Amino acid sequence: MSDIQRVAIVGGGFSGTMLAARLAERGVASTVIDAGGTFGLGVAYSTPFDGHLLNVRSARMSAVDGDPDHFVRWLAVHHPDRAEPEDFAPRRLYGLYVQHRLAEVEAAHPGLIHRVTGRATAIDGTTVTLSDGRTVAAGTVVLATGNPAPRTASGQGRVIGDPWAPGALDVIGRDDEIVIIGTGLTMVDMVLWLKGRGWRGQATALSRRGLLPRSHAERPDPVAAPSPTLTTGPASGRLAEARRLARTEGWRAVMEGLRGRTADLWAQADPVTRARFVRHLRPWWDVHRHRIAGRLAATLEALMESGRLRILAGRVRSIDSGPDGVRLAWRPRPGQASPGDPIQAAWLIDCTGPGHDSACDPLTGPLIDSGRGRMDAIRLGLDLDATGRVLDADGRPDPQLFVLGPPARAAFWETIAVPDIRQRIERIVQALT
Repeated sequence: MSDIQRVAIVGGGFSGTMLAARLAERGVASTVIDAGGTFGLGVAYSTPFDGHLLNVRSARMSAVDGDPDHFVRWLAVHHPDRAEPEDFAPRRLYGLYVQHRLAEVEAAHPGLIHRVTGRATAIDGTTVTLSDGRTVAAGTVVLATGNPAPRTASGQGRVIGDPWAPGALDVIGRDDEIVIIGTGLTMVDMVLWLKGRGWRGQATALSRRGLLPRSHAERPDPVAAPSPTLTTGPASGRLAEARRLARTEGWRAVMEGLRGRTADLWAQADPVTRARFVRHLRPWWDVHRHRIAGRLAATLEALMESGRLRILAGRVRSIDSGPDGVRLAWRPRPGQASPGDPIQAAWLIDCTGPGHDSACDPLTGPLIDSGRGRMDAIRLGLDLDATGRVLDADGRPDPQLFVLGPPARAAFWETIAVPDIRQRIERIVQALT
């Protein structure tokens, strides 16, 4: 098999392994490189805690484009008690499902998927160098590196900088008070996980706006077809129309209607509009778009009502970590009581979300420095064309270098949910075959 037919995929989570599976089904060989060797899991599906549920109903979580019931059928065979299509299955089970599909494709197409455990440190042409000096040569490279750890707080002393690192929460005592930076999905995961482990302490979570993820309705949400006013014209008019539709149709229906249009609307937006969206609307978009199961929301509500979880809105001023605890100084949002009293806790957990920074990343930074890649206009990440090819300093697409999954957010915005990644996989497979 010639080099041009082999693809080096950097990252062995959902994006990387399911791309390898689809390529194999089209007769294309690939080498999947994963730092931890847990192919198919990534950060999202490596959790051992069954209280961590999918944020999308099982009926929409098929890993196979064109076969919407694939995941539900797998559940019916392997975990029939969780096979309800409209339920939110444990993420642990979804990880097993991804690994099962990868193994099935490997068995059906022997020799087309090669697994390599190692950390990629450099890309030279289409050769990937690993931290131990090994190299992986191919004809095309796809970066599917997933979500990096948070970068807000240094993981020193009493600060847990990467809450997903193995054993990161083991240091927290049963009755310890904790402070969390961030009030999004990662915060929800950590609080629920601690509670599931028998933790009985109190938590204070701080973010700039103090917004919590909204919940799904009990039954699948209806779809409100986007009106022309919602998808064209100035941003102010679109926002007013979204508010009007939310009052008449329901905000969940509005979000469902936009689900299939988001990538196209993002592509049509100019850099000024994108920057305004990120600066002013992104937090509101995130909490309404990426919702949690209703029973998880009910658990959070109960923790808040009992005083075990407190949500604050403001900015971090300083973090002092000592041998016996941590002290966080903060400034409340305008209009609230000021100044905010310093927060004392035994531990601080950084839940601010993925620390994407392509320019400083040891793998992609050199690509930008050499001119093989460039940052997008508002510096969200690598600049890509509509297929996912990296654009060089002059805006020319590189036919041998692609980006897939969360690192592609600058080009497609919605790149973390399985239904969105599944579509991007098909685009890349089409380009490569």
